[in-house]
Amino acid sequence: MSDSRPLDLAPAVQNFLDLSDAGGNAIAGMMADAIDRKALRKGWPKAKPDADKPLDGRVLAMIFEKNSTRTRVSFDIAMRQLGGSCLILDSATSQLGRGETIADTARVLSRMVDAIMIRTDDHAKAEELADHAHVPVINGLTDRSHPCQIVADLLTVIEHGKSLPGLEVAWFGDGNNVLHSILEAAALMKFNVRVATPAGYEPEAEFVEMARDAGCTVTLTQNASSAAMGADVIVTDTWISMGQADAAEKRAAMAPYQVNEALMAQAKSDALFLHCLPAHVGDEVNEAVFEGPQSVVFHEAENRIHAQKSILLWAFGLLK
Repeated sequence: MSDSRPLDLAPAVQNFLDLSDAGGNAIAGMMADAIDRKALRKGWPKAKPDADKPLDGRVLAMIFEKNSTRTRVSFDIAMRQLGGSCLILDSATSQLGRGETIADTARVLSRMVDAIMIRTDDHAKAEELADHAHVPVINGLTDRSHPCQIVADLLTVIEHGKSLPGLEVAWFGDGNNVLHSILEAAALMKFNVRVATPAGYEPEAEFVEMARDAGCTVTLTQNASSAAMGADVIVTDTWISMGQADAAEKRAAMAPYQVNEALMAQAKSDALFLHCLPAHVGDEVNEAVFEGPQSVVFHEAENRIHAQKSILLWAFGLLK
């Protein structure tokens, strides 16, 4: 007999809109799973499925309202490696671009696919999608946060021999969505964050307080050198975020926060340099650092695949 239950009686799903949706223990489990799965694939073709094919027969719908390289490719390859498949929707070629509501899109896709990833501007769109979907919804990026990127970042840091509790992470430049998720990760994984930004470009207060309330030290400063002093990890991002006007005044304000050799020299000798990419070399980071021995940006980019795999498994309730 077929299961005729309405979709609203289906088992509860696990959405991944922010890191706190999973929690610290689950994030630690994601990274452990990612390390194990990555090691087992050494030397394999990129699209060859993992031996266990845990998402065999499952399909992920990916909604893109912002341009993407790493998110698009990493989720696609992640699903292939897990034995599943994916399809891409964007505003130009779907009814979202012609006025269909997010709520209706969520209800339709829930009957056709097994999970949804959205990369968009307003975080409220991702929340509305999750409110009306009956399958897991994953935040591939919003203007508020970028949790998938930070799972890959933490994985990269661990792979390079650093422990998260007590880690000193220093951020330079705009207080944007990536920084928000770093602060959320700090609260969950118990590391400290120094934030060097120009006046008026600080991160949202709720993320700062979240980390501080969890016992982390969060330092807000306009002095780039003091933020870098003794740091384990140096992180930056583009000064002009996707969709923002290329304002000359913002570039001028950000100039003192460029990550260069002098700034890296203030950090620990084995400090890592992270950047979520794409980078504007010559703006937020100079070429010597970007191409230098402390830069792990391309390891970080590759790890988006392995992070997405574990995020997907968690969302499906399959993470061991």
